[in-house]
Amino acid sequence: MIVLTLISSVLIAGVSIYQSREQARDYHNKRLERKEQSVKESISYTLKKTSYEVSTANIPLIFKEEIYIISDIHEMPVVMYDMKGRLIKTSKGNLVTDSLSYQISDKILFELRQSDDNRYVIKFDEGGKNFRSSYSYIVDAKFKNIAILHLPYLENDDFMSYELREFLMRLSVVYLVMFMMSIALAYFLSRYITRSLSDIKERITGFNIARRNQKIRVDSTGSEEINALIKSYNDMVDELEESAVKLATSEREQAWREMAKQVAHEIKNPLTPMRLTVQSFQRRFDPTAEDASEKINEFSNTIIEQIDIMSHIASTFSTYATMPAQQREEVDVPKITQLALDIFNESYIEYAQDIEEIYAIFDRTQLIRVVTNLVKNAIQALDEQKNPSIKVLVTHDATNIFLTVTDNGSGIHPEFVEKIFEPKFTTKSSGMGLGLAMVKQIVENFKGTITVVTAIDSGTTFTVTLPRSYHINS
Repeated sequence: MIVLTLISSVLIAGVSIYQSREQARDYHNKRLERKEQSVKESISYTLKKTSYEVSTANIPLIFKEEIYIISDIHEMPVVMYDMKGRLIKTSKGNLVTDSLSYQISDKILFELRQSDDNRYVIKFDEGGKNFRSSYSYIVDAKFKNIAILHLPYLENDDFMSYELREFLMRLSVVYLVMFMMSIALAYFLSRYITRSLSDIKERITGFNIARRNQKIRVDSTGSEEINALIKSYNDMVDELEESAVKLATSEREQAWREMAKQVAHEIKNPLTPMRLTVQSFQRRFDPTAEDASEKINEFSNTIIEQIDIMSHIASTFSTYATMPAQQREEVDVPKITQLALDIFNESYIEYAQDIEEIYAIFDRTQLIRVVTNLVKNAIQALDEQKNPSIKVLVTHDATNIFLTVTDNGSGIHPEFVEKIFEPKFTTKSSGMGLGLAMVKQIVENFKGTITVVTAIDSGTTFTVTLPRSYHINS
């Protein structure tokens, strides 16, 4: 608003100045024409009443005294030239300018002869003032050209300049008042608009998708644009609440589905070795053998061990916990590893260790779960390998225990190596892809790490690194 007021004031001032100059030019043109017409009428009247013959030679005699009277009446100099442009009579001893003294220039004579109305006007400056000079013919009663009339005319714009200054002064006062009013109006309008916008800004700044957001309540008499903005914000809050309810419901359902998958996966892990153990026992058990009782006890211990694992899983999930609760205890890693391998009957599984006893802070059942998952993955990776081989090795150094499971299977494609520990990722046609993710979570919960080294068609090695616990008997 302020800028528009300034621009309009400048434009109107510019137009006013331009209009004043145009009016002054038209005024002087018409005034000179009127004076010229009046002077020529006076000259014509003098020619009619003279007793001299009307001719170019007699002009000085005819207007010997009359030229002064005509000049005084019309308040302007009167100069007469013969048809060749030579001075023959003037109302003043000195002309307005020396350049127009005794001889009319050839250019003026040419322009005068070529003009359609037998009239030619030039403009020039003299002493800082603007002049106009008109040249026209003096004719006799038969309209024969007998002389050239020259009327020097001073453009006096003092009055018009005064009027223009007065007008611009009044215009400046008016626009100064309008400018002040524009500032005041712009201030109050901006305060009125920004009051609602400030409220909207605070609400949007405090907008949080994770909690319930309040709608904006403002005076409905605000501008249409502000009201539309507020309505859009309130509609967005309503839509967000609806989406939040749907999202919460979907997340609860997804959580239950994931929990069901994990429960099924965890229970399936001990069931598979239990089935293999029972089948192996059925094939190899001989009641008449001398060690029959010992084998029954070994079989029973293995089955009881897996049942305990299933019971532990069920009890843990029944309390809505995460994967089976951790029991932090000192466990003999080589012994538990051998116990976990007892459920596998594959002859190509080899076990070795570099120490008889070495301990780590771990959960006994979860260590068994780690070993069985890694060995099962190795078995599945062998596919139809002609010379299958799985090597399980427990080694140590001064601070760590290393459990490695190596197979000579098909290996893991490089683009899958970074994803194998992600939940629900699997390259198998069956399974839920939770095994390695669970192993990684268990190991890391006990401040350990798991790494993998693989090569296509050469095999894969998983290495579990556990912090060593310095047992009192070690």
